[in-house]
Amino acid sequence: MNSITSPLDRRRHLTGIAFITPTMLVIIAILVYPILQSIMLSFGQSSIDGSEPYQFVGLKHYAALAQSERFWNSLWVTLLFTGLSIPLELAMGIGLAVLMNEHFKFKGIARLAVLFPWALPTALNTLMWRWMYNTDYGLFNAAALQSGLVDRPINWLGDETLAMGSMVVVAVWKTSSFMALIILAGLQSIPRELYEAGRMDGMTRWQEFRVITLPLLKGPILVALIVRSMDALRTFELPFNLTDGGPVTATESLSLYAYKVIFDFIEFNYGAAIVVVQFLVIFAMSLLYILTLRNKD
Repeated sequence: MNSITSPLDRRRHLTGIAFITPTMLVIIAILVYPILQSIMLSFGQSSIDGSEPYQFVGLKHYAALAQSERFWNSLWVTLLFTGLSIPLELAMGIGLAVLMNEHFKFKGIARLAVLFPWALPTALNTLMWRWMYNTDYGLFNAAALQSGLVDRPINWLGDETLAMGSMVVVAVWKTSSFMALIILAGLQSIPRELYEAGRMDGMTRWQEFRVITLPLLKGPILVALIVRSMDALRTFELPFNLTDGGPVTATESLSLYAYKVIFDFIEFNYGAAIVVVQFLVIFAMSLLYILTLRNKD
C-alpha cells in the first residue's frame, strides 16, 4: 500500500492540520490582516467616521511622501540610528557573551546584571536616562561640571547632533545584553574539543576566536542582527520618551512620524503609506542580511 495514501498517514496529516490551523488563524488575524488593511488604506482615501466611501487613489499618497522633506528626514534618522546602534550592540554583545561564557566566581550574578538593562521596560529605561541627560539636574552634567571637563552644562537632548548620539547610547546600553544572550547560547553549543585541539596546535586566544568561535557563531549573529535591526528600524518608544523626535526632527523615526501623522494630524491613509514603506525597508534589510551571509558560505 502506498504510504502516502495509507489511513495512518492520512490521520497524521489531518492531525497536523488540526494542530496548525488555530496558529495560522491567529497569525492571519493579528499579522496578515492588518498588513493587507494598511496596504489598502495607503492606496485609497476614506473618512474617519466612515461617512464617505473608500475611494481608490492609486499612488497619490506615495507621491506625496516622495515630495515630503519630513518623510525623507525620518527615513534618514531611522537608517542612521540603525547603522550606528547595531554594530555597537553587536560588538558589545559578543564581548559580553564571551565574558559570560568563561568560568569565574559569581558568574550567575554577573549574567543577571548583564541582562538587567534588557529586562527593564523601554519606557522606564528611557525616562531614567532622560533624567541623567537633564541639563540642570542630570548626572552627566553634574559629573562633567564638578570634574572641570566643561564650564557650562551640556544640552544633551537639545542639540541636533548630541541628541542622536544620546539616543544611540541608550539603545546600546539596553539591547547589547539581548545580543549577548543570543550569542551566548551559540557559544555554549560549540564543542570544547575544538578549543583543546586549537591549543594543541599553538593557537592564541585571538586566533581561537577568529578561526573557531566567530565562524561557528554566524547563525546566532544572523538571528541577533535580523531581530535587532527590525526592532531598530521600527523604534518608537525610545525617541518618543527621550526626545519626542526633537530637537526639531533630528531624532524623529519613521514610527514616530507615522504615529504623529495618524493620531495628531488624523491622516490615516497618508500614515498607512508611511507604515507600508517602513515594512518594505525592514523586509529589504532582513533579505540583505540573509543573502549576504549565505553568499559568504
